[in-house]
Amino acid sequence: MIIRYSEMLKEDLRGKLIIFPTDTVYGVGCLYDDLVAIERIFWLKERDFSKPLAVLAGDMNQVATLVHMNDDIIRLGGLHWPGALTLVGSKTKVVPDLATSHRQTVGIRIPNHEIALGLLRHFGPIVTTSINRSTEPALVRFRDVLTYEGQVDYVIDGGDLSGEPSTVYDTLTHSVLRQGSVIISE
Repeated sequence: MIIRYSEMLKEDLRGKLIIFPTDTVYGVGCLYDDLVAIERIFWLKERDFSKPLAVLAGDMNQVATLVHMNDDIIRLGGLHWPGALTLVGSKTKVVPDLATSHRQTVGIRIPNHEIALGLLRHFGPIVTTSINRSTEPALVRFRDVLTYEGQVDYVIDGGDLSGEPSTVYDTLTHSVLRQGSVIISE
């Protein structure tokens, strides 16, 4: 169902999937601790269960509940969040193994988009990935997102997005895993 952002805040997200805009691409997500909905994301995307999902947070307080804060997360997060930088760190026990494919790490980011931040600050952290089949490119135009409308519970229109992926930086190995718009200089 297409829903306005203001109406979405009145809904219960437990067990549900939502497509929403971020500062990069449209994402599909659910509450970070909702195992039933997390599994639905894998089936929807036809994603291999060995590939981890990322977690979006609304602020540094939420980040601190999800990863063990290290110098790089504090420094780089402080410089580039909200923004298109995903930082990989050691996850805390609150992040379910299903979301991280049983890894001890998780990619986390604070997006720079008003709707995404509003959802995150209202509902808390959201497990997410781009909305597309795993073999296809990420979706940036709202009209393309509508092909998934009947397969998720909620869709929020955020217009057309930039499409440039986030940079992914592993704070444990100090390495760029994916180069995006944010340049990390050591």
